[in-house]
Amino acid sequence: MAYETLLLEVDARGVATLTMNRPEAHNAMSKALITDLQQAAADLGADDKVRVVVLTGAGRSFSAGGDLRWMQAQMAADRETRMREAGGLAKALQALNTLPKPLIGRINGQAFGGGMGLISVCDVAIGVTGAKFGFTETRLGLIPATISPYVLARMGEAMARRVFMSARLFGAEEAVTLGLLAQAVEADALDAAVEAEVAPYLGVSPQAVAASKALARSQGPRIDEDLIADTVRRLANTWETRDAQEGIAAFFDKRKPDWTV
Repeated sequence: MAYETLLLEVDARGVATLTMNRPEAHNAMSKALITDLQQAAADLGADDKVRVVVLTGAGRSFSAGGDLRWMQAQMAADRETRMREAGGLAKALQALNTLPKPLIGRINGQAFGGGMGLISVCDVAIGVTGAKFGFTETRLGLIPATISPYVLARMGEAMARRVFMSARLFGAEEAVTLGLLAQAVEADALDAAVEAEVAPYLGVSPQAVAASKALARSQGPRIDEDLIADTVRRLANTWETRDAQEGIAAFFDKRKPDWTV
């Protein structure tokens, strides 16, 4: 299995490490990366040799959210194109969320926007101390729409509302308190902490693990096609607002949007 924006290694135990490989762009979510993540979820889910999947990022960041070129393209796109593009990310997140293998997040650095969605679809995520996190969409006049079902399922509404709308950045320790991360460890302890999460799965039935994960998902918050379609529509609606146009233009002009006090 070869991907344009991902590296995949599977060890002799069946532990697959899936690495987002856009370090020069802080693993920002481009169309190619979104497509690769969806395909990788399908490939790994169908591979009987894979017992556990570890998701991480190359370089200093886990994922810095939306790719700048993708954002520029959305500014000029029509509604149908925007909905199709947003739908791509929604499908990738759902594919990872329903992956019939344990998905362990090795959160090696900062994560914003769409990167927060990726953390939220992991069954457990371990992050490094010193990393910063944030739902930064509202700085641009946008909303964290397509990631919202997974974020709310992970954090719960009360915790999510503390950080979901303000674009406030927070550290790894607060991410643990909010329920996004299971642990925050020093960088030199990250691999050992991830391995401690991986190891128990090597002694249990892969079939029972898949069935147990599906059972948990069936009893958690509803995330179905109707809900996903609603998040895509909401994002498309927001792209058409004056605030979004001003926020994104200000970002590329390297100035403050006119609503800033």
